[in-house]
Amino acid sequence: MRPKSARLGGVLAVGLALTLGLAACSDGGGTDASPEAGSSSAAAGSTIKLGFMGDLTGANAGIVIPPRNGAKLVIDEYNKTNPAVKVEMVEYDSQADPSKAVALAQQAIKTDKIVGLIGPAFSGESAQVAPVMEEAMIPSISASATNAALSANGWKYWHRVLPSDSVQGPGIANFIADGVGSKNAFVIDDKSEYGKPLADVVRTTLEGKGVKLTNDSLDPAESDFSSVVNKVVAAKPDAIFFGGYYAAGGVLLKQLRDKGVKAKFLSGDGSLDKGLIDGAGAANAEGALVGCPCYIATPDVTDAKVKAFADAYKAAYSADPAIYAAEGYDAATVFIDAIKAGNTTADKINAFIGTVDFAGVSKQVKFEANGEVAAKDIYIYQVKDGAIGLLGKAAEAKLG
Repeated sequence: MRPKSARLGGVLAVGLALTLGLAACSDGGGTDASPEAGSSSAAAGSTIKLGFMGDLTGANAGIVIPPRNGAKLVIDEYNKTNPAVKVEMVEYDSQADPSKAVALAQQAIKTDKIVGLIGPAFSGESAQVAPVMEEAMIPSISASATNAALSANGWKYWHRVLPSDSVQGPGIANFIADGVGSKNAFVIDDKSEYGKPLADVVRTTLEGKGVKLTNDSLDPAESDFSSVVNKVVAAKPDAIFFGGYYAAGGVLLKQLRDKGVKAKFLSGDGSLDKGLIDGAGAANAEGALVGCPCYIATPDVTDAKVKAFADAYKAAYSADPAIYAAEGYDAATVFIDAIKAGNTTADKINAFIGTVDFAGVSKQVKFEANGEVAAKDIYIYQVKDGAIGLLGKAAEAKLG
C-alpha cells in the first residue's frame, strides 16, 4: 500500500516455551544493545532490537497500527518466557513520508543498531528505505507494502509477507468482471505510486475481459471530487473501482451516493479500514467491496491456530484483528524464530529468512528468491450492517 505522500493483526505463542542459549554486545552506557550486522552473536542476558516502521499517527494510521499490534504481540509473548536474549521492538513513526522514513532508517541502523525491520508499511517509503537497509545488510519484512516494482530491484535483504499489486489487481478485476458481473466499469486512481499502478492493473485486466471502461484520477488532498463524480454520473457504470486510500475513498463514496450513483463501489487494500465507512457514512458505505492480499481473522473463526491469535489479539488490544494484523504477527514470527534458532546478527537472521516455511496465521510463510511471499491468495471484504466482513477469496467470491 501507499498513500499520496508515500505508498501506501504461527499460533500466538500462548504456550510458548523457549529455551535460548544465544551469544553479545552491549553499548558503552551499560545498556544492552544490538550488534552490528555481521558481528558476533548476542550474549545471554543481552537485548537485541527489531524495528517497526510505518505511519502510526498520520491520516492512514488505521492500516498500520494493526500490523504494529500483531508484531508487538509476538515479541511481548516471546519476552514473557524469560529467554536468554530478549527482544526490544523500536517503533519508527514515518507518517508515510519517504524522506522522514529514510532519516528514521539511518537512526535505526546507526544509533539504535537494529538487527531487523518490520516494515516499512507503505510502498513509497519502502522504495526509499530498502536501499539504505540493503547497504547496511539489515533484513526487512513488510506486512503491507504491495507495489509490484519493489521486488524487481535485486535486493537481498528486502521481503514482504503478502502478495503484490501484480496479484491483487488482477484478483480484484476478475472479481469485478466475474463475481460482480460488471459490463461497464469506471476506474479512478489517486495518482500515487500505490493507487495508480494498482488501478492500471485493474484497467488492463478488465479490458482483457471485455469490460467497457472509463478512467479518471483525483487528488486525495482535495475534498471536492465533483469533477470526477460528474463524469461517473455521465458514464452510468455498473461498477466503480478506486485505487487509493480510505481517507479519500470514504469522501468519494459519499459524494457519489449523494449524486445518486448506485453502482457497486470497490477498492483495494488501502481502503480496508472502518475509516471508509466513517468517511462515507454507514448507509452510503453499505455493500462496498474491498479487495486485499490479507486475511483478517473473524471472531467466529474455527481454525485453532488462527482463533488463538484472534483471541489473544482481542485480549491485548480490546479489539478484533484488523487489516494486516495477522501479517504483522507473521512477519515478527519470522524474526523471533530466527532468534530462537540462535541467529542474533542481521546477516544470520537474513540467511534464516530464506529458509522459513511454516503455517502462519495469515498464510503459509515462505519467501521466493526476490523476497516475495510464495502464497498468492486475494480476499474480498464487504461492508454489511456498518461493519467490514469477509466475503471470500476473490477467485471464489460471489455476490448474493
